Amino acid sequence: MDKKITRPLNIENARIGFRNFSGKEGRFNPEGKRNFCVFLEEGVADKLKDDGWNIRVLLPKDPQDDPQHYLPVKVAYDFYPPRIFVVTETSKTELTENAIKVLDWAEIESVDLTIRPYNWKLQSSGKSGVTAYVRSMYVRIVEDEFAKKYRNVPDSAVSALEDEPLLEE
Repeated sequence: MDKKITRPLNIENARIGFRNFSGKEGRFNPEGKRNFCVFLEEGVADKLKDDGWNIRVLLPKDPQDDPQHYLPVKVAYDFYPPRIFVVTETSKTELTENAIKVLDWAEIESVDLTIRPYNWKLQSSGKSGVTAYVRSMYVRIVEDEFAKKYRNVPDSAVSALEDEPLLEE
């Protein structure tokens, strides 16, 4: 009998990489597939792999360095949309499916997230596995000094310029 993962995985202060929240097509990614990876310490990765999670290993460019273990995580809005928030010193903003792409280039201070497992099995081959999906994520971004300085200034001009482009092309 196949081992099924039923409990979500909570990770505080996660290190994430290979960010593709926009779903941009690339060498390892078809168009529209949003994803990222969570880097893991070797001991944690081994335990998660034993539990059935899809742990991968990134081999180092320098042979002196250790391999880096990671968990690929999908971001999908079709059946169980995730709740993803950007957090600053003074606010928490939930990102929409269209706005989530800002995380591709954001300067991230820390990430706390809950990952839900999806157990799958191919009837034709009997092959099975677990896919990781974001359930919720809180991304604390680095605020620069000017963002802090102007944090309380109302953004009154935005409503007046809604239909006008902010920059001429």
